[in-house]
Amino acid sequence: MRIKKIAKKFIPSFLLSFYHYLLALIGAFLYGFPSKKIIIIGVTGTGGKSTVVEMTAEILEEAGYKTASLSSIKFRIGEKEWPNTLKMTMPGRFKLQKFIKKAVRAGCKYLVLEVTSEGVKQYRHRFINFDTAVFTNLSPEHIEAHGGFERYRKAKLKLFQKTKNIHIINLDDENAKYFLGVPAKRKIFFSLKKEMDSERFKVVRAENIKEEISGLSFTVKNIDFNLELLGSFNIDNALAAICVGLSQGISLEICKKALEKIKAMLGRMEVVIKEPFKVIVDYAHTPQSLKKVYETLNNLKPITYNLKPNLICVLGSCGGGRDKWKRPILGKLAAKYCGKIIITNEDPYDEDPGHILSMIKSGISNSQFSISNFYEILDRRKAIKKALELAKPGDSVIITGKGSEPWMCVADGKKVPWDDRKVVKECLIEKKFLSRRVAAGDSFGALG
Repeated sequence: MRIKKIAKKFIPSFLLSFYHYLLALIGAFLYGFPSKKIIIIGVTGTGGKSTVVEMTAEILEEAGYKTASLSSIKFRIGEKEWPNTLKMTMPGRFKLQKFIKKAVRAGCKYLVLEVTSEGVKQYRHRFINFDTAVFTNLSPEHIEAHGGFERYRKAKLKLFQKTKNIHIINLDDENAKYFLGVPAKRKIFFSLKKEMDSERFKVVRAENIKEEISGLSFTVKNIDFNLELLGSFNIDNALAAICVGLSQGISLEICKKALEKIKAMLGRMEVVIKEPFKVIVDYAHTPQSLKKVYETLNNLKPITYNLKPNLICVLGSCGGGRDKWKRPILGKLAAKYCGKIIITNEDPYDEDPGHILSMIKSGISNSQFSISNFYEILDRRKAIKKALELAKPGDSVIITGKGSEPWMCVADGKKVPWDDRKVVKECLIEKKFLSRRVAAGDSFGALG
C-alpha cells in the first residue's frame, strides 16, 4: 500500500494513465474481449448505483434472461452469487475481464455493472462494450482524488461518451443537463416531477407516491408498485431499473413482479431489527445520502407506540485520508436530524481515527445540539452497543457508513473482519433481546 502511494508521488500522471490503459488492454486481450458477446449495462452516479444494479438484475431475470451483475454488494452469475469482499466496487482490469468471461461462458445474456469514477479514472471501463448507460444522481464525492467536482463529474460523463446505444438519465438531478448533451441512439428519462413530462422525449414518471413505515408505493402508467423498501430515493432507483427493463422490451407488469419480490437491499436502509425498536444499517457516507436517510427515518412515524420517536445515530467518516471536507458537514447533519449522536471509527486506513472524529465533532459543536446527547466512542462495537442501550420502544437506531461491508480498513493496509449487522445481533444477544437460536439463522431479515 505504501509503495503505491510513493509511486504515485514520483511517477508522472501521464505515465500512470498509460499504465492503467495498458493493463485494461492486456486484460481484455487475455480474456478474448468477452464484452463483445454479452449485453452490458453500466450504472454510474454518486448514490443508488448498487441498488439500481440489483434491481435491474432482478427485472432481467424475471423476464427470463440469464443475468450477471457486479456491485459493491455482491457478484452474481445466474443463480450463483457471492459477496463482494474486495473493498472495491469496481474490480481491477484483469478481475473484471475474467468476470465478464465467466458470465459469457455461463450463458448470460446480460451483465449489469456498477461503474465508479475511480474505475473510470484508472481505465477499468475501457475495452468493455457498454450497450446502456444509467445515471442515478451526482453530488460531491472523491473530490480530493479527482482534484475537484468538475473532474469527478467528467469521469462519470466518460461512461456516457463511451456508450452509443441507450442512455437512461435522472431528469430530477441538477447535473442531468451535462449527460443530456451526449449523443445516443435512444434516450429514456425518469422523474418524480409532473413538469418533466414532454412530447419531445420519453419520460418514465412515478405518480401517487406514498412513503410509509411498511414501504413505498407509486404508480407508473397505471401500474401500481408496492415495494418493501424504505426511503423515497428508492423510487428513483426503481425507476432507473424500470427504464432499463423498458429499453429491453420488458413490460411494466414484469418489472412490478420483480421489484415486489425484493424484501431488502443488503446494507442499504436494511432493517436489521424491527422490535422493540428499529435498527437500520445503511451505507450512506456522503452528505446528500446521509441527509436522505435521516429525513426518511424522521418522517416515518411509529404506529404502535405513543412515545415521541427518537433517532439515535451512529456515524463516522468513510475512508481515512480522503474527502476530509465532508466530515464537519456529516456532523452538522447529525446534529440537525438526530436525537442522540454517537461518533465512532469507520475505515481510518493510515489516518489517526481520533483526528477524523474531531473533524466530525467540529460540525456538531458549531450547532445547538445538546452535549448531553452526544457520545464519542472510538471502538465501533462499543458505539453500537451504546446506541442499543439508549434505544427505547418506538425509537430508531441508524448505523451508517459501512452497510454490508465485510471489512474495516485500518493502518498498514490491514483489514479487520467486520459486519455492522452481525455486531448488532451479537450486542442484542448480550442484552437478551434475541435468542441464540434466532441469531444462528442466516437471514438478518428474519430478526424482525
